[in-house]
Amino acid sequence: MADDEEDQGFDDDLDESGNGADVGHGKRKRLFSKELRCMMYGFGDDQNPYTESVDILEDLVIEFITEMTHKAMSIGRQGRVQVEDIVFLIRKDPRKFARVKDLLTMNEELKRARKAFDEANYGS
Repeated sequence: MADDEEDQGFDDDLDESGNGADVGHGKRKRLFSKELRCMMYGFGDDQNPYTESVDILEDLVIEFITEMTHKAMSIGRQGRVQVEDIVFLIRKDPRKFARVKDLLTMNEELKRARKAFDEANYGS
């Protein structure tokens, strides 16, 4: 009898804290599972990592994106997310800042290359 009470209390604790297996998530579509599996493998995990590990990592990624988006919406122009807002938010994290600068630079180079290619093919 005492064991039944303890087991039920443990299940209740999981449900209240949101750490149960399917609590709160239901059958939510996973957006980044394939990419995260590839990234985990690239960083030394097994080629087929545990689904639970991928799900936890995806939850963290979505939480990070959501928090950054909310913060970015609260600064600058209200209700809009602009590149400058994201750069402003990560300016104190040198690794993230350097990566964003690299990606923005590469994006500009690709735009110029596409424009030059289009002008060469479809121009005069």
